[in-house]
Amino acid sequence: MVAQGFTVDLNKPLVFQVGHLGEAYEEWVHQPIVTKEGPRFFQSDFWEFLTLTRWWAIPVIWLPVAVWCISMSVSMGRSLPEIVPLVALGIFIWTFIEYSLHRFLFHIKTKTYWGNTAHYLLHGCHHKHPMDHLRLVFPPTATAILCFPFWNLVKLFATPSSTPALFGGGMLGYVMYDVTHYYLHHAQPTRAITKNLKKYHLNHHFRIQDKGFGITSPLWDKVFGTLPTTKASKSQKSVQ
Repeated sequence: MVAQGFTVDLNKPLVFQVGHLGEAYEEWVHQPIVTKEGPRFFQSDFWEFLTLTRWWAIPVIWLPVAVWCISMSVSMGRSLPEIVPLVALGIFIWTFIEYSLHRFLFHIKTKTYWGNTAHYLLHGCHHKHPMDHLRLVFPPTATAILCFPFWNLVKLFATPSSTPALFGGGMLGYVMYDVTHYYLHHAQPTRAITKNLKKYHLNHHFRIQDKGFGITSPLWDKVFGTLPTTKASKSQKSVQ
């Protein structure tokens, strides 16, 4: 049951509190608290530990997996000229997966107790505490679980010898995504392209949360019409 006028106590573990917000959850979760240190999620130290991930764990764990997958295709007889486009295709497909997950799953609107709880764990926590440096990249345990359905999905559309290279390319795309995401939140870019990408992503967090779903690039936002409206174009519309 949703408690009327429920207030989240930030000094207590949050995960099993946020469900009580009901319809108020959507507004609450998009009012960010900007601190590098995040809140406690669970009373249990074990479950709490599983939610904490250093950014460097992503390349350390998943780059060897990606290389191993690609090497499997090589051992099955695929040549280098065949491997390169397969890996590139896997990276490209990942960019679409990145966009789709962020737009349609991570930003699904919830109001039930368990819906709010699941959403907070999945992505809501990142919008509430966008600078939490230990909950910015995806926990390896969750990634490992998701690898199985994605591997089987690739197998449906690819030959046995091309499946590992495609999957490895997708894994490389994922690593680039998660490391880039961390970089955009915590680094100070010096080049124009990374400065613009950081501005683009932080705009999604602090100004227009229902636009700008691409992390590594705005490509799919352009394709599907979810580019955020600029302040200049907003001013022009108001004049008209």
